[in-house]
Amino acid sequence: MIDTLPQHAADVRNDWTRDEIAALFDLPFPELLFRAAEVHRASHRADEVQLSTLLSIKTGGCPEDCGYCNQSVHAETGLKATKLMDVRAVLQAAAQAKDNGSSRFCMGAAWRNPKDRDMPAIIEMVKGVRQMGMETCMTLGMLTPDQAGQLADAGLDYYNHNIDTSPERYGEVITTRSFQERLDTLDHVRGAGINVCSGGIIGMGETREDRVGFIHALATLPHHPESVPVNALVPVKGTVLGDMLADTPMAKIDDIEFVRTVAVARITMPASMVRLSAGRESMSDATQALCFLAGANSIFTGDKLLTTGNAGDDRDAALFARLGLRPMAAEAPRVQEACACC
Repeated sequence: MIDTLPQHAADVRNDWTRDEIAALFDLPFPELLFRAAEVHRASHRADEVQLSTLLSIKTGGCPEDCGYCNQSVHAETGLKATKLMDVRAVLQAAAQAKDNGSSRFCMGAAWRNPKDRDMPAIIEMVKGVRQMGMETCMTLGMLTPDQAGQLADAGLDYYNHNIDTSPERYGEVITTRSFQERLDTLDHVRGAGINVCSGGIIGMGETREDRVGFIHALATLPHHPESVPVNALVPVKGTVLGDMLADTPMAKIDDIEFVRTVAVARITMPASMVRLSAGRESMSDATQALCFLAGANSIFTGDKLLTTGNAGDDRDAALFARLGLRPMAAEAPRVQEACACC
């Protein structure tokens, strides 16, 4: 029997130093997992994992040059660009996701930023999914304050905008927008009162120092992201990083180092949902189990994440049964009040 949550959740800090985060990474692996599990249990139930579904509502043709992404016009992967999906088709997919146990429905469009002409359809999608009783999340690229306000008025619960990697490594991965522009969009989202979803990708040839910088950038934000996706790079041939890393040992992040990253994210951002995102389809059940022990408590379900493969509902259900985990029930979204400082 799992005990109920303690009266007082783990303390939340926003003043982590890089040296402190590096020291966490350097802990003996059993000690790091023990500390992460303690922090996790102070704020979350240890036997529950949130199930989310991610749908690409507009695929390919993105003008950004993100080195990992096969939806970039700079990539030569043969991916065909599509137009924005019909609202009814999106809502049908959301209903199916709910039937499969998902409590959050995430919608992603391969844009640098949405155009004003796209906003009415986006708003219909948000309202329709919310009417089903699911949490809503969008990832549409950069937002203006006005666009963030429109999404907030529609009832959007979460906005995803990943920082991807450390500030120092960022320019080697993406050149068409800056790290600060990423942070500016997060400020617009937070200022509108929408919950923030922001994480990054591990295994892009970065160093541990870069992983420290990535965690530090998120853990020292004025408000931690409510959701922190931790992705393992899926190398796709035709992308800059896919061609560079696909045939080298660097292409797949070491499993223990990946678990360490999850554990450090949990310790430094105790109240956040830490999500195992891309790359799970190639992870062993044992690696995923270690991630859950280290504090991961959210996954994407289904067979596909935007355009790359995912573990699949049947495999996830079997893993949950083996580990004694259960899907987290949908609950009222934890909406933040608009922040005057943002």
